[in-house]
Amino acid sequence: MWRELAPVGRDGGPGAGYRRFAWTDADADCRAWFRAQAESRGLSYESDRNGNQWAWLGVATAEDVVLGNAVVTGSHLDSVPDGGAFDGPLGVVSAFAALDELRARGAHFTVPLGIVNFADEEGARFGLACVGSRLSTGGLGLEQAHALRDADGVTLAQAMERAGHDPEGIGADPERLARIGAFVELHIEQGRALADPDALEAMGALRVPGSSAGPDGCPVGVASAIWPHGRWRFDFHGEANHAGTTRLADRRDPMLTYAATVLAARAQAERAGALATFGKVAVEPNGVNAVPSLVRGWLDSRAADEETLAAVVAGIEDAATERARADGVDVRVTPESRTPVVEFAHGLRDRIAGTLGGAPLLPTGAGHDAGILSAAVPTAMLYVRNPTGVSHSPAETAAEDDCAAGVRALADVLEGLACR
Repeated sequence: MWRELAPVGRDGGPGAGYRRFAWTDADADCRAWFRAQAESRGLSYESDRNGNQWAWLGVATAEDVVLGNAVVTGSHLDSVPDGGAFDGPLGVVSAFAALDELRARGAHFTVPLGIVNFADEEGARFGLACVGSRLSTGGLGLEQAHALRDADGVTLAQAMERAGHDPEGIGADPERLARIGAFVELHIEQGRALADPDALEAMGALRVPGSSAGPDGCPVGVASAIWPHGRWRFDFHGEANHAGTTRLADRRDPMLTYAATVLAARAQAERAGALATFGKVAVEPNGVNAVPSLVRGWLDSRAADEETLAAVVAGIEDAATERARADGVDVRVTPESRTPVVEFAHGLRDRIAGTLGGAPLLPTGAGHDAGILSAAVPTAMLYVRNPTGVSHSPAETAAEDDCAAGVRALADVLEGLACR
């Protein structure tokens, strides 16, 4: 499975990153791969109203629907720009592999089992993460979804229609979610805590009875929570002018204000023990010999709690406003997305940790579909050790033995939840 999926959407030769953006040709190839994997295993395949793909083992009876006892696993197949091979796909590949493992064990399923590929988790094309799961839970409305545009001005609705999906049918899907009793997402760790026993000890991840770590850490961990996080757009409006004739004293240069705001964001985050990143910027007119008229930067900020996150973002806004006055620049801040803290269902989380012999519990600053679904469905996450901690990069990696350990762990968890 890994070899078949590896070339899809790679932007260049071996070692290059991936550009598997939502509703593109690369995305279509990923979706075709998912369907083929489902059908080759005799699973029932469907694509829901929001473009999420589902593969089902067992047909839900009327009683199953009422009880809401289906167990679902999976992740996503899209990527960030120049992303790595593991973020998302490892969870989908491992879901199919875990099913294969359970069948090899002769496991008897007592409830329906689903495998899912959520659409547009990364938000790389339209600027909003977890679109498929947000639509399904009602966290993203039809009007807001239709207003999403990519860098070329193509709307989400247009992109979906071109890919053969009806954009008028998107929206909340409570009936489908009501069938699910538990959702478990496996993901590569986006950090290196599992590779560092000292880091696990420092964050209290080993306080679960029976948990332990070897000299190289642990191959698999369990998520405790997702930090609150969000995205904000900063628009710095100045005055375009000639780079070779305009005196420094006469300039209204928004690039200076933007640069100062980037440094202020780092300082605010360091003081608060939080995270703040300007990772995307657009400049107008974007000429080498021109003072910009507009610099637009996108802030991603995350913190351990809501109060800290709000304070960090407010501090960055204040710093931007103060510097803008000095530079003769106007600044406007627009919130684009906001995800509150996610505390994964404690009963499910602790049950999984126990199934895995006391796997360490650790928080993360990264958002996931499991976090979005947690508002409607009991959810949990497994992490596979990442030796370098690098993610959202072609250098993202995990050892084959650790990936295999992740499959076995996921199979154990699914067996405990869906089999007898």
